[in-house]
Amino acid sequence: MELVKNLKQFKVLKYVFLALIGSLILAISSKIKIPFYPVPMTMQTLVVLIIGIGFGWKLGLATISLYLFEGIVGLPVFAGTPEKGIGLIYFTGPTMGYLLGFLVAVYISGKFIYDNNILKNFLKLLLATSFIYILGMTWLGNLIGWDKPIFQLGAQPFLLAEVFKILIATVAINQIKKIKKLV
Repeated sequence: MELVKNLKQFKVLKYVFLALIGSLILAISSKIKIPFYPVPMTMQTLVVLIIGIGFGWKLGLATISLYLFEGIVGLPVFAGTPEKGIGLIYFTGPTMGYLLGFLVAVYISGKFIYDNNILKNFLKLLLATSFIYILGMTWLGNLIGWDKPIFQLGAQPFLLAEVFKILIATVAINQIKKIKKLV
């Protein structure tokens, strides 16, 4: 009975460690950015997809939630922090919808079963990524006004790079699955 208890504790510690590592990698990816107005382009969407594929939807949601919590309490994990503010004030700015979209994207990318069909896998990850932009542009439009060119500001500059990042994640699926088996 003691062995079962120890194994459960080890499993919980392993998941906590993975969530911390995942949130750290996501924070680092937020600092790799190309400045655009009003939302910077980062490598975060690629990392969110990889977390979903590698961790699955449950641990993926825990990891993204941890990352969002870290940012809301003031740790400089978001793109643009600390230079553009920190904490809840920054979180509720122009990028909040995109950040919340990470939750939907990691859920979707973590829920899918991936096979050797590259086109199907690409479309699944495209669907997951689209929710980041749907929620992001919805929040952005409500924040800055729908009279502004929301699509041109909040999605268009990033689309080509997103397709490239989705392709990277698609090609990496089998490698991510191999690593997942080791962990």
